[in-house]
Amino acid sequence: MKLAVLLKTVCATGALLAASSAFARVVIVEPTAPPPPPRVEVVPGPRAGYVWDAGHWRWDHGGYVWMPGHWQPVHVGYRWIPGHWVARGPNWHWVPGHWA
Repeated sequence: MKLAVLLKTVCATGALLAASSAFARVVIVEPTAPPPPPRVEVVPGPRAGYVWDAGHWRWDHGGYVWMPGHWQPVHVGYRWIPGHWVARGPNWHWVPGHWA
């Protein structure tokens, strides 16, 4: 929907050709293999007012890169949903951690 609004705006300004060539250069490469097993982390803590966001594998330039865990400030009335990888068709997608 945002792309449709952007294209409508771009068409109105007469800059469609420049915008479409910019969009044509965007290439998204998604992993087709699952991430490696998570690394074992020693969690420092507990830490009052924070929840541990465990480390995870991030897809970067054609390979998985480990991102270490860190503390997230607690949002009162919410619970932390950890980020995780999900298979969708032949590709793997990262679902970021979030508060629910």
